[in-house]
Amino acid sequence: MTESIESYALDEQVGYLLRLANQRHASIFQLHTLDGLTPTQFAALIRIADLGKCSQNRLGRLAAMDVATIKGVVDRLRKKGFAVVEPDPGDKRRTLISLSPEGETMVARMKDVGQQITNATLKPLTAAEQRNLIRILRKIS
Repeated sequence: MTESIESYALDEQVGYLLRLANQRHASIFQLHTLDGLTPTQFAALIRIADLGKCSQNRLGRLAAMDVATIKGVVDRLRKKGFAVVEPDPGDKRRTLISLSPEGETMVARMKDVGQQITNATLKPLTAAEQRNLIRILRKIS
């Protein structure tokens, strides 16, 4: 075998470690989830709350979702009664998304739960390590 193949250690690879960390976070999320919300639905609702009424395209960009994914997420949020979807009066090709009253209530509940999920995910780390991890993840994102 060549030197590079022999020295490759999967347990030292960033992609592998990120996947393991994501799996741990996802299992914690599932323990705390509200009304069966997925992580993508959770993120979309928080972004809508932050932005107010916005285009589906903008929401997708700011929630880091492609066009097909954000459309499915918005459709499911609408069906659950958390989002309102309407055509943009200024541009019929665009769809505007906003929170329904039920969505606003859900977001208020979610913020506390979201912090609990983050705290549980980061629990093995010291406060300094937590800040450092967030800083590094922002840098490589």
